[in-house]
Amino acid sequence: MHPELIDTLVIPNTTKIIFLIMDGLGGLPGPGGQTELEAAQTPNLDALAKGGVCGLLDPVGYGITPGSGPAHFALFGYDPVKNNIGRGILEGAGIDFPMTERDLLIRVNFATVDKNGLVIDRRAGRIDNETNRRICRKLQENIRAPEAVEVMFQPVKEHRAVLAIRGDGLAEEIQETDPQQLGKPPLPPRALVPAAAATERILAAVVEQAGEILADEPRANMLLLRGYAKYRRYRSLYERYLLEALAIAGYPMYRGIARLLGMAIGAPTETVEEEIALLRREYGKYDFFFLHVKATDSRGEDGNFDGKVKVIEQVDSLLPDIVALGPEVLVVTGDHSTPATLAGHSWHPSPVILAAPTCRPDRVAHFSERDCIHGGLGRMPMMYLMGQALAHARRLEKFGA
Repeated sequence: MHPELIDTLVIPNTTKIIFLIMDGLGGLPGPGGQTELEAAQTPNLDALAKGGVCGLLDPVGYGITPGSGPAHFALFGYDPVKNNIGRGILEGAGIDFPMTERDLLIRVNFATVDKNGLVIDRRAGRIDNETNRRICRKLQENIRAPEAVEVMFQPVKEHRAVLAIRGDGLAEEIQETDPQQLGKPPLPPRALVPAAAATERILAAVVEQAGEILADEPRANMLLLRGYAKYRRYRSLYERYLLEALAIAGYPMYRGIARLLGMAIGAPTETVEEEIALLRREYGKYDFFFLHVKATDSRGEDGNFDGKVKVIEQVDSLLPDIVALGPEVLVVTGDHSTPATLAGHSWHPSPVILAAPTCRPDRVAHFSERDCIHGGLGRMPMMYLMGQALAHARRLEKFGA
């Protein structure tokens, strides 16, 4: 079934749907033989699982390790392959950068290289936001734009920034420069198709200059370029599903995904408590709520098993505040798996709970990867989750006679 079939069946209703997304939720067994979710004390999530229906979700496909962009597109019912987009656009949208069709947007990781030019920290020690802003100003004030293009650096958060190249004939088919491992030099921004040759020259010049400008920085002394993308428009959640949607997320990239899909964007938040407080304040104004928790993914990427467990337990302790709002559908899942044992995204499916009065109960009594495979949703592509949520919210009519 193609996910866009759902669009033809949508009917209006006043029911409410909440998607609580714990980024990178899925894990692998750690030192004690349990995953982070299994090791966590989660009485409220377990109760929700017992009263709902559970399963496992594949963000893209079997064996495919997803990036955050395609995984989130799949969560909202968009084919993650057809709608794959470079992270630069997502980051740009997240900071409300005024994008044009002449722009090439690139996600920047500030990184640390040693005296031999080898990467020793791909995230520059997760520099603070003020250092990020200072370095972007330093680059902006000193960079010399090559080949009649405009070069713009914009801070995002911690070690992340956006590089925008504005000009004619730019191409996004460029090799990413992040070597994805330590002890290696940054890769060159090599053109992957002949039409990208001019863009390769421009980016090579920018990277070379940036290395010279940042040479005196103790940590953020190099750029790693990822997620090249040119702007395109997507059909909104309202256009597809008649949902007035609100995104509650702290990290700019996830706010950017939501903005691209036509969601209203809540005020910036720093903690899960602030996110839930915002959800309560705005609950009467919208039909659909995307509530994003980043720290599960961050702890997983840091290889911090115990830290990820603590984040899961914190979310569990606050879950009753969400349940008390009485949404017709409450979904709890991750966009992908980020096992602390791998310190990065993985191809493993993400556990999911869908709680609604119309659920057909299964036998899952504990929210974990091992238990959810026995749930009533089974194992399914993530892009079909939105259809399930809409059906349980009584927002889909019958198909056919």
